[in-house]
Amino acid sequence: MKHLPKHLQPRWRYLAVELETWPDAVIDRRAFQRECWYAAQNLLGDPGSAHADMTVLRFEFAGETGEAIVRVRRGETEPARAALACIDEIDGAAVGVRVCGISGTIRAAEEKYLGRRGQDSEKRNVVFGNEERVAVLRECVADVRLDEAFTGATDLDYDLA
Repeated sequence: MKHLPKHLQPRWRYLAVELETWPDAVIDRRAFQRECWYAAQNLLGDPGSAHADMTVLRFEFAGETGEAIVRVRRGETEPARAALACIDEIDGAAVGVRVCGISGTIRAAEEKYLGRRGQDSEKRNVVFGNEERVAVLRECVADVRLDEAFTGATDLDYDLA
């Protein structure tokens, strides 16, 4: 069987995606891929999701942040971005999804948009709601542990203990 001529081969675009969730959440590549497919199918329908052909190529998740490269067909980047914006939960964990940029190659997407995200987090005790609580601090935001869940706070909402 012969190859397709170069002018008939599919063209791809690569979406650099950042994920953010609570510190106790665990997300893997398979769960993120499944949510991408469901979001595309629910928003675009069967023909639209098949035409966009969203595939997760690279996926890294550590702590509360992660990065992914999602491949889509050229010309379908806007519907794919809309489908990614519909993802608000993965395996029961609330998640924020942000498309950092779109590129024509995987390498360019990684170099331009991913990998240089130097956000370090640390656990500290903070005073929140007149009680001392444990929080995960990142830059000017904090995820404060309440009884069974986390709540988001800025540096104006808490005091360091």
